[in-house]
Amino acid sequence: MKGYLFLSFSIVFEVFATTMLKLSEGFTVLLPSVGVLLGYGLSFYSLSLCLKTLPLSLAYAIWSGVGTALTALIGVMIWNDPFNILTFAGLSLIIGGVVLLNASNKDASMESPVESERSQQV
Repeated sequence: MKGYLFLSFSIVFEVFATTMLKLSEGFTVLLPSVGVLLGYGLSFYSLSLCLKTLPLSLAYAIWSGVGTALTALIGVMIWNDPFNILTFAGLSLIIGGVVLLNASNKDASMESPVESERSQQV
């Protein structure tokens, strides 16, 4: 459970940093530029803590997928980035992929050690 908490922090910090990146105007505005460095630093630190308990494939997929989806939604809401059926489909596929990957990892953790060993031999 602690891993998912750190993963959530990591996603929030990453979305914050990416938003600040837009506001920094190529690192020419000081405060947002500091926000970029602080946000990404805290994001990667939190991600490293979550990796103590969560598999890398799962954590990174969730981190990048949810971060991308949230960043895209922020772009639509704040900067009027285009939102159409293709944008909706892309975001849906990202979220669906994260859900499927999460479900597949839960299935793998439910296998007995004998089943897990057998599936690795195949």
